[in-house]
Amino acid sequence: MAKKKSKFVGRWRITSMTEWDQDFVDEEVPGYFEFTKDGLGDFQFGYVRGQIDWRDTERDGRPAVEFTFEGMDEMTPNSGRGWAIIEGDSLDGMIFFHQGDESGFTAKKA
Repeated sequence: MAKKKSKFVGRWRITSMTEWDQDFVDEEVPGYFEFTKDGLGDFQFGYVRGQIDWRDTERDGRPAVEFTFEGMDEMTPNSGRGWAIIEGDSLDGMIFFHQGDESGFTAKKA
């Protein structure tokens, strides 16, 4: 896969989520999303972790990232999708679990 030049590449520290408090987000490690140059990445918050496949796109005329993921919540497999935009120095977006929870999130470049 071609290497991407994107402002989304890098590790983003989750600073808030709409459905879970920060203590849960940082339960095992400081919560994060990471987008790598090869169009892949990963995330973890609480006991939830996943592998990301992402693409640059636009939302309302602004640069955005959209991703799908597969992962685990403790020992339960999960999958889903998400998106984010850059607002100032923050990454603001949503994550959706297939047939499950959804949450807004805000993150800062680590």
